[in-house]
Amino acid sequence: MVFTIKVVIVVALALYAMAVVVMYAAQRRFIYFPEPGRTSPAAAGLPDVSERIIATPDGEKVVAWYGNALRGQPTLLYFQGNGGTLELRSETISRYLARGRGMFMMSYRGFSGSTGAPSEAANVADAKLAYDTLIKDGVSPDDIILYGESLGTGVAIQVAREKMVAGVILDSPYTSILELASQYYPWLPVSLLLEDRYESIRYIRDVHVPIFILHGEADDVVPVEMGRRLFAAANEPKELKTIPGGGHVIHDGPTSEIVNRWIDRLRAGRLQKRD
Repeated sequence: MVFTIKVVIVVALALYAMAVVVMYAAQRRFIYFPEPGRTSPAAAGLPDVSERIIATPDGEKVVAWYGNALRGQPTLLYFQGNGGTLELRSETISRYLARGRGMFMMSYRGFSGSTGAPSEAANVADAKLAYDTLIKDGVSPDDIILYGESLGTGVAIQVAREKMVAGVILDSPYTSILELASQYYPWLPVSLLLEDRYESIRYIRDVHVPIFILHGEADDVVPVEMGRRLFAAANEPKELKTIPGGGHVIHDGPTSEIVNRWIDRLRAGRLQKRD
């Protein structure tokens, strides 16, 4: 009997060890869900949007879509979530272009025809190249607003730490991928295994421009409490808008209008620090 129990324990430990090894080796497959299909903006119903290719120092090519801003309007430098293509977000692009905003939406490596494989280091480095592309195109830092969606919120925050921008919009943000993964996989030693951590709760303290956080209260992917904690850690001026009954990443017309109203107030200099 004792021998049998020992065998069961040894087998269980061996299986657990194997599971840990597999999860470590395949960890990025649980963070990123690349869809490689490439579609032109025109085919997606965006005739006024052009495809841009960002060449990286390590030889990869990152696909982005760019719609120019009207005179006097800002450009949103947009970082997507961890799934779907640029085409999937064509309606989002259209909504902001209809208001005169510019939109530069970058895909990640492995997404939408971009080469290579995504990682935190690569995504952040490529995002900084996207920013530099806008600057070279003559867009002023005062006219650039970073917009991060889900996974992209961690990218946006890291860009905002180092680059001059007018403001940052965070849609369904997390405190860190480390904390989020720990909630999804409590049986794993995530803190020892995870390589791409996106520690937004730490980095956001280095961001000193206006921040707007949008989060659905019924978000079942990234709990709204994470958005609230990130808001608490952010510097002023900052605003938080939660959507009752809203899920993860809400891109309907009314929600886009909420964002547009914040952009209008940002541009008019009407954002105030709270006491």
